[in-house]
Amino acid sequence: MDFGLRGKHALVCGASKGLGFACADALAAEGVDVVIVARGAEALEKAAADLRARHGRRVIAVATDITTPEGRQQALEAAAKLGELDILVNNAGGPPPGNFRDWNREDWIAALDANMLTPIELIKATVDGMIARKWGRIINITSGAVKAPIDVLGLSNGARSGLTGFVAGVAREVAQHGVTINNLLPGPFNTDRLYKTMEGAAKKANLTVDEVAQRRAAQNPSRRFGDPAEFGATCAFLCSKQASYITAQNILLDGGAYPGTF
Repeated sequence: MDFGLRGKHALVCGASKGLGFACADALAAEGVDVVIVARGAEALEKAAADLRARHGRRVIAVATDITTPEGRQQALEAAAKLGELDILVNNAGGPPPGNFRDWNREDWIAALDANMLTPIELIKATVDGMIARKWGRIINITSGAVKAPIDVLGLSNGARSGLTGFVAGVAREVAQHGVTINNLLPGPFNTDRLYKTMEGAAKKANLTVDEVAQRRAAQNPSRRFGDPAEFGATCAFLCSKQASYITAQNILLDGGAYPGTF
């Protein structure tokens, strides 16, 4: 299937590895030129070289903190070098787990900056250009915890739910202009981030991280963790011409772990 994306331009945040990289990879495979952003320069340059070698597309790597105004400006200026921005993939690592009794105002502000306000600022900076051109795709990588909150991830639960509420309104405002905005809600995927979050549980249970991972994977209806490539493919489809009637949706990718009907 031809997704109709060849020659489009994308900005993908948090793209040096994990789910962000998977999205950039899938888009580049469809002929999209991409700007990839992350804080770690070494991993980011390695990711960019990989994408160029395998897909032959223009790939610009911007090592910056996208949660700062300066970082967003750097990313948007780099995207302008490709041309008009057609696709925005918002993604930022979630805040650390913990107990809400231990979090102070600064912890909450940092979570909101990374996982709610930064995506909103990037949407604000790009959506009007998409509207003017009558075509655009915005994907926000949030979390399965938006639908099934996890007690130790309260900072993430709150910030990402705030973004979800914002998107529910603005997506319907811009849909008439050929611009779609959707959220992808990952469950457990085989990423460094997942294994990092299991370290505390492993220490508490006196197990290795791999042992905890095996037990958690066995509890999923699919009996495994997701492959990031599956996630990237879903992102690319939502950016496709075939997905032009899908907007304001929260699409859960969790192997069936969410127990609800709706």
